[in-house]
Amino acid sequence: MDLQNYLRTQQTEVDRALDRFLPKASVKPATIHRAMRYSLFAGGKRLRPILCLDAAEACSGLTESAMPLACALECIHTYSLIHDDLPSMDNDDFRRGRATCHKVFGEGIAILAGDALLTIAFEIAAQAEAWPRYDLREILLEISAAAGSRKLIAGQVADLEGEGRPSSRAQLRYIHENKTAALLTTAVRLGAMSANATPTQLSAMSDFGRALGLAFQVIDDVLDVTQTSEKLGKSAGKDAAAQKATYPAVIGLDKSRAEAGRLTRQAHEALQPLGKKADTLHALANHLLEREY
Repeated sequence: MDLQNYLRTQQTEVDRALDRFLPKASVKPATIHRAMRYSLFAGGKRLRPILCLDAAEACSGLTESAMPLACALECIHTYSLIHDDLPSMDNDDFRRGRATCHKVFGEGIAILAGDALLTIAFEIAAQAEAWPRYDLREILLEISAAAGSRKLIAGQVADLEGEGRPSSRAQLRYIHENKTAALLTTAVRLGAMSANATPTQLSAMSDFGRALGLAFQVIDDVLDVTQTSEKLGKSAGKDAAAQKATYPAVIGLDKSRAEAGRLTRQAHEALQPLGKKADTLHALANHLLEREY
């Protein structure tokens, strides 16, 4: 398959849906809606929603059914980036090749824009239909658990508290399992749930998401060391400057690349119960391993 063309097509579909779900920039109070849209439409890869849609197809579902869940996850991801970039967190001036939200709108509005994106994620998810095996209650529990204090926020807390301190491999894995892999795992689980996946299919997606999420973050850590800010669309070298817990810092670059390869193979193996229907997910896993930004 022409993966690059496929990804562009999927990104366009996700962007169209997000545009429908979000208040227009002119809706009062316009400042907050401009700020939300500024960050949400800053040119992200839409990895989480694309994985959600692809997981639905791999379980013989329809992307239309999964789209509200896919868009909800992208809103949560973007909220986390806005807050991550704040001076009190990672203090970054650039994200996705442009000035971060707080640099354009100020810290107060940036905080509120993140809050609003997190909140609207649940409004969007609530517009999804129910399925025989999974009702809306289960869907909302899935999303709230992934975004809550024991997953996404837990990883962010551990990341902040780990700055400037020696970290073990176990501590590093805890950060990445929660800060990155949890939302990626939820993306494929929600896609599968929207397709009324069997327990076997849902278990396979869970294993795939965890391995892929960790591999993704390992490569992210490597790219922060090896690529330029222009290539990444964000400030390169920030992790090392802040003495963050990263795979290159703990095990070195070569072992980090090897670990990413091992985790990607693990992700491929998890998809075996899905057969040929998972071909696109296999291709995405390879693409993420080989990416340069």
